[in-house]
Amino acid sequence: MAVFEPTWLVTNIFSLTPASLKQQGIKAVLTDLDNTLMAWNHPEGTAKLNRWLSDLKKAGIQVVVVSNNNANRIHKAMAKLQVAYVARALKPLPVGITKARKELDLKRSEVVMVGDQLLTDIWAGNLAGVRTILTQPLVESDAWNTRINRFFEGFVFKALAKKRQLNYQEDIHGHHQK
Repeated sequence: MAVFEPTWLVTNIFSLTPASLKQQGIKAVLTDLDNTLMAWNHPEGTAKLNRWLSDLKKAGIQVVVVSNNNANRIHKAMAKLQVAYVARALKPLPVGITKARKELDLKRSEVVMVGDQLLTDIWAGNLAGVRTILTQPLVESDAWNTRINRFFEGFVFKALAKKRQLNYQEDIHGHHQK
């Protein structure tokens, strides 16, 4: 079960502050797209997203979307935000995360993978050897293919909860959950 265990759990990606990320030595945030960075059914983003991206950029922290979506879907969402991305990341395989990290020329310890799914985002991040952050989904609804994942994810989450307390925090606060 350790392969599914996130380093941290936070309520949402926007609660991650540049200060807390820097405190952990994080120079880049690799993030899932749908229901992590923006609601899957509202691909235009929000003012909150723009502020968060701006704050990280000012702090010198890079953001890269690592998504299983196709390039066309991600490009439409990220073009005006000027966020780099890796499409068809093949999560839960570590391929997309490793590609992004190597393109950024960063060590595993300088990168964190953030996502709302244990069975894709967290699993892939752990296999890639980077720290991971599980967020609550931005919206309660999911695309049809994600609903299947959520069903199985429920069993994994319950098994992890028997091993340790799984509480979502507002930020990573400089301590590991593991």
